[in-house]
Amino acid sequence: MLNVVRIKKASFYAYHGALKEEQSIGGNFEADVDMYFDFSDAAKTDDLSKTINYDGIYKHINKVIHQKKYYLIETIATIIADSLLETYPILDKIDVKVRKNNVPVGGIIDHVEAQVVKSRHE
Repeated sequence: MLNVVRIKKASFYAYHGALKEEQSIGGNFEADVDMYFDFSDAAKTDDLSKTINYDGIYKHINKVIHQKKYYLIETIATIIADSLLETYPILDKIDVKVRKNNVPVGGIIDHVEAQVVKSRHE
């Protein structure tokens, strides 16, 4: 059985971007993480130790977001996906989206988003 636990719109203020101004002024970033795994045993027993504690996932994402400055949200999404798969062996598949709000593109857009989907068995 494959189930999913989702974290939506985890929000962070960070200093990423290709422009110097973005890396000095900072901006708002969001992350969505879909974690695919079998949590049927946890659901049957109501046992947190048999599933993924999403508090730990949030803290993991927060650490990645703030450990250094990146030029690309593509890099951030990839690092989050890879490190979560490595840290949580229970995961079968992960889908990570990183959004950058208030993007300096010379026009009005809501956000830019990079998505990484990885499976442990690929």
